[in-house]
Amino acid sequence: MIPLRSSERTYSPATVTLTLIAVNMAVFLFELTLPDTPSYGARVTLNSFIAHYGIVPDRFHAPMLLTSMFLHGGWMHVLGNMWFLWIFGRAIEDLLGHFRFLFFYLACGILAGIAHVYTNYYSPVPTIGASGAIAGVMGAYLITFPTSRIVTLIFIFFFITTVDIPAAFLLIYWFLLQVFSGVGSVGDSQISHGDVAWFAHVGGFLAGMALVKIIPHRQRFPRWY
Repeated sequence: MIPLRSSERTYSPATVTLTLIAVNMAVFLFELTLPDTPSYGARVTLNSFIAHYGIVPDRFHAPMLLTSMFLHGGWMHVLGNMWFLWIFGRAIEDLLGHFRFLFFYLACGILAGIAHVYTNYYSPVPTIGASGAIAGVMGAYLITFPTSRIVTLIFIFFFITTVDIPAAFLLIYWFLLQVFSGVGSVGDSQISHGDVAWFAHVGGFLAGMALVKIIPHRQRFPRWY
């Protein structure tokens, strides 16, 4: 299932959401310029860059929690994350206001990173991506706009169609998928299999649900033309 758009209207420009998307894309494009292996004139490789700025639980230091959420491992990774941020982030930014939304987003990403470190404490594998922070945005969306309809692309065998799915159903389904996948990965090893930090998603989602109740909301007004 791929969400295409939300029925929830917004009344202010998604300035921070667009800025976050631009920054993530800029960092990813910089990653593409880095060589995979050491070469003449290149002092930094892609692997060393990710190992330094991604979250590596067994040699954890605090700045990793911030830097890791702006790194991505491939086109599908970054485009998928940015699409979900666009679909769900605009309404939360409209609700919280620009500066509070930025704080909210970064806080969710940091708490998601802490959840990942706690559940994978001895892992030497770097973890990168904005999905923990975006999971927080999705958790906030579940709390604030549960009755919104999400136009969703679904695949049924060889057929492709779109359906309107209640936001609550879609987001709870997504969250349960993360929980069961995370529990399954712990049952086998302490490293998130398939290069997916399941418990970062779970931690970010729960953080978003909690923080959106604490952070003051602003009054939303229709724009007059």
